[in-house]
Amino acid sequence: MAEITKEAALQYHMDGRPGKIEVKPTKNYHTQTDLSLAYSPGVAFPCLEIQQNPDDAYKYTDKGNLVAVISNGTAVLGLGDIGAISGKPVMEGKGLLFKIYGGIDVFDIEVDEADPEKFCEAVERIAPTFGGINLEDIKAPECFYIEERLKRTLDIPVMHDDQHGTAIISAAGLKNALEVVGKNIEDAKLVVNGAGAAAISCTKLYCALGVRKENVIMLDSKGVITSDRPNLTEQKKLFATERRDIHTLEEAIRGADVFVGLSKGNILTKEMVRSMADQPIIFALANPTPEISYEDAMEARPDVLMATGRTDYPNQINNVIGFPYIFRGALDVHATAINEEMKMAAVHAIARLAKEPVPDVVNDIYKVNNLTFGPDYFIPKPVDPRLITEVSSAVAKAAVESGVARTSIEDWDEYKKSLSVMLGQETKLTQKLYATASAHPQRVVFAEGAHPTMLRAAVQAKAEKLCVPILLGNDEIITKLAKELDLSLDGIEVINLRHPSQYDRRQRYARILTEKRKREGYTFAEASDKMYERNYFGMMMVETGEADAFITGLYTRYSNTLKVVNEIIGIRPENKTLATMHIINSQRGTLYIADTLVNQNPDTETLVDIARLAEQTVRFFNDTPVMAMISHSNFGSDQCTGAQKVKNAVQQMQQLNPDLAIDGEMQIGFALNTEQRDELYPFTKLNGKNVNTLVFPDLVSARSSYKMLQSINSNVEIIGPIQMGLNKPIHFVDFGATVRDIVNITAIAVIDAYVEKVKQNQQN
Repeated sequence: MAEITKEAALQYHMDGRPGKIEVKPTKNYHTQTDLSLAYSPGVAFPCLEIQQNPDDAYKYTDKGNLVAVISNGTAVLGLGDIGAISGKPVMEGKGLLFKIYGGIDVFDIEVDEADPEKFCEAVERIAPTFGGINLEDIKAPECFYIEERLKRTLDIPVMHDDQHGTAIISAAGLKNALEVVGKNIEDAKLVVNGAGAAAISCTKLYCALGVRKENVIMLDSKGVITSDRPNLTEQKKLFATERRDIHTLEEAIRGADVFVGLSKGNILTKEMVRSMADQPIIFALANPTPEISYEDAMEARPDVLMATGRTDYPNQINNVIGFPYIFRGALDVHATAINEEMKMAAVHAIARLAKEPVPDVVNDIYKVNNLTFGPDYFIPKPVDPRLITEVSSAVAKAAVESGVARTSIEDWDEYKKSLSVMLGQETKLTQKLYATASAHPQRVVFAEGAHPTMLRAAVQAKAEKLCVPILLGNDEIITKLAKELDLSLDGIEVINLRHPSQYDRRQRYARILTEKRKREGYTFAEASDKMYERNYFGMMMVETGEADAFITGLYTRYSNTLKVVNEIIGIRPENKTLATMHIINSQRGTLYIADTLVNQNPDTETLVDIARLAEQTVRFFNDTPVMAMISHSNFGSDQCTGAQKVKNAVQQMQQLNPDLAIDGEMQIGFALNTEQRDELYPFTKLNGKNVNTLVFPDLVSARSSYKMLQSINSNVEIIGPIQMGLNKPIHFVDFGATVRDIVNITAIAVIDAYVEKVKQNQQN
C-alpha cells in the first residue's frame, strides 16, 4: 500500500469538487412535465398518500434507502474529541463506503452537542427523514446511553458502528480462528485489553457466541478490571473479574488462548505472547499501530493466528465487512430495529463466507494465487463481492423471523440476485445467460489450458455448472499449475494435443481438413502439421462433433484466429461475412455494438450483413433490436462517401425488413438521446423508441466506443466479443480478458451450441 502523506490526503479531499459525496436525481427532470411531477403540483399526491399511511414514505421517497451518519465528533477515529465539524471528513467517508459497498444513500450530519440528552433530542426530531441511523465516533460512556435511548424511542434501525461493527466482524473471526486451531469456544480464555464502547460490545457478542464470562479478563488504562474496584461504570461491571491474583496485562495474558486488543499500539510484548497457550489467537486492533506488530507476534510465536485492523496483513478486522450489508438487509425489509438476532445472523454469514472458495477478483486484488480457509485467511476480505448477497440476506431474514420487519421477502434467491445487480456485480442479462447455460451444459474446449486465467475460468465455469470443460495443453504443466493455484481438475478433461497418444486423432483431423480444402492447395502434410496448433486442433474437435464449442484468444492474434476459423468452420451460407458484437451493460440499460473486431472498413454490402447479424444476435438474447447506424452525419447532412455508404446500408435494411426499427445515418448523440432526436428528426423510424443496437461505420469507431466506456466507467460491464455468422460456436476473448470475462463468453458459447443443436434436431 502506498504511503499516505498529509499532502496527498489533503489534495484528495480538495481536488475537483470538495468532499467525497454528492446527491444525484433518480428521476427524469428535463421537461416541464417532469418538473411538475417532481414538485408542484404533482408532489402533492404522494404527500397525501403518506399522510394517510406513513409507511408509504417507503414507497414514494428515498427513506427506505437513506441512512443518516450522525456524530458529535467526541471520539473521531484515533483523534479523540476534535469537534463535530472536524469530524465531517470521516462521516463523508462513511457515506462513501455505504454507497459503494451497500448501494445505500447517506446524509452525514454533524451535531454540535456533547450533552447526551440534547443530542438524542436532535436526532429524534430529524429521524422521520431516514430509514436508518448510523451513530459514529461518539465517546464512551455517553454512546451507550445514546444508542439505547434512540433504539427505544425510534422505529427505525439504530446502530453505533464503533461498538457493533467491530464486534460482529471480530466475533466471526474469533469463531473461525478457534475452529482453525481446534479449540472449543466455551473453553477459550480471553484477555480483552480496552474497555471502551467497542471492547464492551465485542465481549458481549463473544459471550453470546459461547464464550463464558468467567473466562474473560478485561483491562482498561488502570489494569485488570476487578469487581472490588470502586466507581466502575455499569458496562465495566459486566466483565469485572472476581480474581484477585492478577492486576497487569503481563499477569492476565499468561496461559490465555485469545488476546483482543482495542486499546493502543505497542503494549503487547513478545514475552507476553510467548506466555500464551498453544496456537494463541491475537486480534491486535488498535489503528494504525496495533498492540503488537504482525512481525513481532510471528517471531515470538510462529504458531500464532493473527488479525489486525490493517489492510497490509492477513485477516483484517474491517467494519466495512459488516455495516453496509447489515443496513442493506435491514432497509430492504423496512426493519424497525437492528436487534441481536440480526447481528448474530451477520456473524454466522461472515464466518461461513470465509470457508467458501474465494472469487478470482479477490485473489487478483490481493496479488495471491488462491486464498483458502486457514491461519492466514479466516475472515473474508472487504472487497469480496459476495458479502452483500450473503450478509444482507441473512440479516433481512433474521429481521423477518424475529418480527422487526415491516415487509417480507417472498423469494430469497431472487433477492440475492437483485443485490448483485444493484451493485453492478452482475446484470439481469448475465444472470439469465448463466441460468440458461447451466440448464443445458455443453462440452466446451478451452484453447489455452496452461494459461492461469483460462484455467481458472474453466474451473469456475464447471463450478457454476455452465459446461463440461476440456483443456488443451501439456497435461503435466496444467496439473502443476492447478496445484499451485489450488484448483481441482476433477471432472475436467485435459488433452495434450502434441502427445503421441493423440497421433491417430491428429491424422484423422488432417484428412478431414485436407478433403475440406483440397481445392485450395491444401496437402495432407500441411494439414497434419497444423494439427499441432491449439486453434486448429480445438476447432476440428467442434467441426467433428467431439466438442460443442471452442474458446480461444488469450495468446493468439485475432487475424490468425480468423484465418483458422475460415479454413475449418466457415461462414454460414446466408452471410457474406462474419462479425463480432460487444454488449455494454450500464445503468442506462443494455447496448449492443457491432462490428468490434473483424471488418476494418466495411462497404455498404458488408454493413448490411453486419446489421443483419446484429439483428439476429440481439434476438438471440431475447431482446428486440432498435437499431441506429452510426456516422458523423445526420440523415444526409454530409454527402461524403463514408456517410453515403451508411445511408445506403440503412435503405437496404429498411427494404429487406420493413418492420425492423432501424434508421440512420446519424451521430451517436442523437441515437442515444431519444427526446432530442425525436424533436429534431420526427420522421425517423425510431421515433419514441430507445436505441439499444449501434452499428458503426468502421472497426476503429466501434472498438474505440466500448474501450473508452470500459476505461472511464468502472460501473460498466462489457461482454464480448461475441461471434456472429459462423457455422459453429467458435468464440474469442480479448487479450487481457479476466476470468469473469471468459466465463461470460463460455455461457454464451454454451447457449450458442445448444441453440444449434435444437435447430438441427428440428431440421431432422
